[in-house]
Amino acid sequence: MRIELKKRENISSLFSILSPFIALGLTLIAGVILFVSLGKDPVSALYSFFIEPLTEVWSLHELAIKAAPLILIAVGLSVCFRSNNWNIGAEGQFIIGAMAGSILPVVFHGWESPLMLPLMIISGMIGGALYAAIPAFLKARLNTNEILSSLMLVYIAQLLLDWTVRGPWRNPEGFNFPETRNFADNAVLPRIIETGKTHWGFGFALIAAIVLWFVMRRMLKGFEISVLGQSARAGRFAGFSDKKMVYFAFLLSGAMAGLAGISEVSGAIGQLRPVISPGYGFTAIIVAFLGRLNPLGIVAAGLILALTYLGGEAAQISIGITDKVTRLFQGLLLFFVLGCDTLIHYRIRLVFGAARKGSAA
Repeated sequence: MRIELKKRENISSLFSILSPFIALGLTLIAGVILFVSLGKDPVSALYSFFIEPLTEVWSLHELAIKAAPLILIAVGLSVCFRSNNWNIGAEGQFIIGAMAGSILPVVFHGWESPLMLPLMIISGMIGGALYAAIPAFLKARLNTNEILSSLMLVYIAQLLLDWTVRGPWRNPEGFNFPETRNFADNAVLPRIIETGKTHWGFGFALIAAIVLWFVMRRMLKGFEISVLGQSARAGRFAGFSDKKMVYFAFLLSGAMAGLAGISEVSGAIGQLRPVISPGYGFTAIIVAFLGRLNPLGIVAAGLILALTYLGGEAAQISIGITDKVTRLFQGLLLFFVLGCDTLIHYRIRLVFGAARKGSAA
């Protein structure tokens, strides 16, 4: 016996729209079962996860700060995934973008110029794009699996960051702690509102989402992305190059991840440390699919996933659970999103045996 997936002839448009909401509902049900099995009150736990972070103004600012890198990375990944290029290494591009953008405030810390911040942002985007160009080149020229190559480059980026802040970039006045100098005021991303903590990284995320939505819906490039993603052969008949699309998708998503990296370091942290991300690059994959690979939907999905980060921190204090529960919640959400989409587009068929091709003489 084997299990096969057979594409449905008539796909329900209603269930396609409701799929993310069904996945959220199933995640909440699974969360209730999880907390009961842990001996925790599920009502209090879910309140800590999804309601408590929304009750204070300062926590809303923290929500926007957490959502900014998720949205920026996810809108870039949506272009990759729509074009059938599977960039799983956005976490590494996030780190390299942060490091490239930090060269000026760390190495040239005494330089005071209004060009400091714009050059940091440009450097961060270039760094992320160049790092994403490695798996793009390997796929386009050598037909290497981009999932494996982009993922393995994440660990190289993490080790490079760790070595850099413990070695050549370590703050000589930092009492031997593994961190760089604090960024000067002219290298810190300004706040959107002076009375709050939300920095312009969140503004960049909203702008990127709107621009890429317009590109995908109203421009020829968006049509090219969709056609090549659905059928590379049909795209070649239309005059589109699938190899050029590999470079375009990876460079764009890498640039968005690099922008997220330098925005996080400059706006929220203010220096480089051995760990600058709780896994934004991987969580952004969930954000992209929860948002249906639509840049505007990704904004809402990014806020929801950012809420799980804040809720996880609040739940650790209020009900005494481990931070691993947050990762489990995010994993369950991705599982149910992909599961719902699969069952909406395909039906499961059980095959119990195969007909024999011949008979005994």
